[in-house]
Amino acid sequence: MTYVVTENCIRCKYTDCVSVCPVDCFYEGENMLVIHPDECIDCGVCEPECPAEAIKPDTEGGLEKWLSLNAEYAKVWPNITIKRDAPADAKEWDGKPGKDELFSPEPGTGD
Repeated sequence: MTYVVTENCIRCKYTDCVSVCPVDCFYEGENMLVIHPDECIDCGVCEPECPAEAIKPDTEGGLEKWLSLNAEYAKVWPNITIKRDAPADAKEWDGKPGKDELFSPEPGTGD
C-alpha cells in the first residue's frame, strides 16, 4: 500500500503534508504535489494533514489514474520537504470538480 495525491490537490497545493512526512517522498509540480510510491512507507501521517483531503490510500477504489500520475511525475519533479503558504486562491478551488483538466505537467520549485 502507498498513499496517493488526488485531483483535489490541483490548484489548492497545500503543503502541510510535506512537513510531517518522515521519508520526504513528496514532489512538487506547478499546481499540485505527488507522492513517490516507491519511497512512501505507508505510515499515513500525511493523510490527516491535508486540508483539501486530497491524499488517499491506494486501497481506495478508482485511484489508478492518480497512482500512475503520482509515480510518473515523482520521477521528474523536484523534491519538497518544507511547508509553504498555499496559493492565495486555494480555498476557492478546494472541492471544485473537474480539476484534472487543469493539471500542469510543469515542475514546481522544490526546496
